[in-house]
Amino acid sequence: MKIADPRAELERLTRQHGADYAALSRLVGRNPAYIQQFIKRGSPRNLPERERAILARYFGVDTRSLGAPDDDGAVQPDGLHLVPKLAVGASAGAGAWAEGEALAGRVGFDEAWLRKLGVDPKQVSLIRVEGDSMQPVLNDGDDIMVDRAAAFLTLRDGIHVIRLDGVLMVKRLARAPGGLLSVLSDNPAYPSWPERDPAEVELVGRVVWVGRRL
Repeated sequence: MKIADPRAELERLTRQHGADYAALSRLVGRNPAYIQQFIKRGSPRNLPERERAILARYFGVDTRSLGAPDDDGAVQPDGLHLVPKLAVGASAGAGAWAEGEALAGRVGFDEAWLRKLGVDPKQVSLIRVEGDSMQPVLNDGDDIMVDRAAAFLTLRDGIHVIRLDGVLMVKRLARAPGGLLSVLSDNPAYPSWPERDPAEVELVGRVVWVGRRL
């Protein structure tokens, strides 16, 4: 399902999301003209894998729509779906800046099992928990599976990855009276924000699975 013209698709996504070329260029760690040059001038000829992953993550699309090979993240012959593991941590403590979202590898999960979780296998990613503010549910170093599609659906109470005040973090979200949003730490030793304007909270995705070493 590789898109024939990744440049046109990236331009369409940019307009659809109200983004701008300079901001997207900064997102991938490039000079402000980088994305515009890619779309308008064809330079570079293809986006590097790291940059495709960041932009696909930002727009919530398959990397193949931005020029990745047809087998990128595809279901394997043995029924495993390769879920991307991003080289980024979501803080469960005081907060950690997301320096970038480079691909750290892929982990195979049974596609049928993923669908039983109620997720689209192409819309999930693995990231690392940093900190202990979500203990005992989540521990420092846990891998969590994030359903990116949930960011575009009606909010369900539960644990989510969010950006708040420019910081990537994992917190429990709950709807509060007056249309406000509660951003909560499970560990009472850490702060919570019981009444935040939903417009201040960027929802990245819902946490649907956690894996850890024993």
